[in-house]
Amino acid sequence: MQVQEFDYVVIGGGAGGCVVASRLSEDPAVSVCLLEAGGPDTSVFIHAPLGFAATAALGIHNWNYQTVPQPGLNGRRGFQPRGKVLGGSSSINAMVYTRGNRLDYDHWAAQGNPGWSYADVLPLFKRSENNECFGADDYRGTGGPLNVSYLRSPSVINQAFLDACTEQGVPVTKDYNGASQFGCAPAQVTQKNGERWSAAKGYLTPHRARPNLTVITQAHTQRIVLEGQRAVGAEFQQAGQTQQVRARREVILAGGAFGSPQLLMLSGIGPAAHLQQHGIAVVHDLPGVGQNLHDHITTVLIYRTQRKDATFGLSLSGLAAIVRGIFQWRNQRTGMITSNVAESQAFLFADKSEPSPDIQLALCTGIVDDHTRKNHRGHGYTLHVTLVRPKSRGTVTLQSANAKDAPLIDPAFLSDPRDMATLIKGTQIGHDIMQGKAFAPYRGAMLYPIERDNPAQIEQFLRDHSDTEYHPCGTCKMGPASDPMAVVDPELRVHGIQNLRVVDASIMPQLVSGNTNAPTIMIAEKAADLIRATAV
Repeated sequence: MQVQEFDYVVIGGGAGGCVVASRLSEDPAVSVCLLEAGGPDTSVFIHAPLGFAATAALGIHNWNYQTVPQPGLNGRRGFQPRGKVLGGSSSINAMVYTRGNRLDYDHWAAQGNPGWSYADVLPLFKRSENNECFGADDYRGTGGPLNVSYLRSPSVINQAFLDACTEQGVPVTKDYNGASQFGCAPAQVTQKNGERWSAAKGYLTPHRARPNLTVITQAHTQRIVLEGQRAVGAEFQQAGQTQQVRARREVILAGGAFGSPQLLMLSGIGPAAHLQQHGIAVVHDLPGVGQNLHDHITTVLIYRTQRKDATFGLSLSGLAAIVRGIFQWRNQRTGMITSNVAESQAFLFADKSEPSPDIQLALCTGIVDDHTRKNHRGHGYTLHVTLVRPKSRGTVTLQSANAKDAPLIDPAFLSDPRDMATLIKGTQIGHDIMQGKAFAPYRGAMLYPIERDNPAQIEQFLRDHSDTEYHPCGTCKMGPASDPMAVVDPELRVHGIQNLRVVDASIMPQLVSGNTNAPTIMIAEKAADLIRATAV
């Protein structure tokens, strides 16, 4: 078996892994190895922003996970696309840059996680970004690796959405990542000059020539190598060959909300009874591994339209526009290919007694049905209505002791009745916005009609058409040793195991009120600081 040795071994080349590998390798005195199960991020489907619309349907750069059957979704299996490529899901997502609400992070700190309040993490958000929307101010940063901009060529239908929101009392906000989250605004996106700006492109690509940074792709990690209660490396398969990399200082696990708990359990760290069920020797009984899974659930209000100039669609004119758009993007990096589809955002209250917005809306400039996997002729537009603070909790468990077998993913969507009640109200508000006067020039028939004042009918609609908004988290929960479900401490060190940290969205004790790419990058920025402080 071939064995190489480094100071740090990072498992997973998603947002967390790219950031921490880049930051640690800034010190030329240390060596860093990054393992990624997928390939390099060279595909045009990644760098051309609209290419992401094909990745889910075609299964490109994607683990293509499914949930177990969901009782809350009438027994349907949910789709869980996760990035399998350098950059991870930041290379296949819709590029929306949101941080969540400041109260999310204050709540993390209040649960026994000092150093994670909003005041603590705001400087990390600012450090990570190069904000082209507003420049540097009290909330935003410039000069960082992650470029944040507005879309170069947004659709005209976005103004109708903003006007319809204001008709319903949802004001236009200057910056939903700034002083006030409440309101509507054009989407802020991780793009630069009309191209996707993933975590790989921002943090990793510029530094691939560093002699102390080794990136190994197509490397599917099988287990964390442990000596007693100490992590010393990782074992992976590449081209059918088993190899090891050893870590002199630390192993950093960044496999995401599904991959990180799976790999911990495959390595003997997790709920003892579950590991024994699969014949895995228990190294450390850690009950919280794979527990506390929660995810944003979203539903889709889809409208047909005759306005082909404002939306994507399956028609001869639509296909011709795509062809023209490809040439425009190749030559100018402008036009429809720069779209992230989810071109406008809003944060609002379904329950006005809540301390912060509990619903997120995203206007999509096309028909988005079953993650774009269900096609419809003609043109249309879609409103995503997303529950941002779900109460339902699920699990990630092992299907077998074979690392090649996908984990069993059970988000337990809508298992807590409070989630359904809030999502019904949010759907009614979304319906009111979509029926507003501002949409009159665009609006055709609903693809799946709902009766606005019939909660029972809306509930049935939600169970038939809702699914993930692609933000799973919580399965390696951060918390103090006194928390029986905590997997990592506030410095992201795995409880009971030396020299092992988790750095990804799985450590979130509670899901943030928005998309998770920016918060995951922030988590990795903080992790790099914590690791470097320990090494001094």
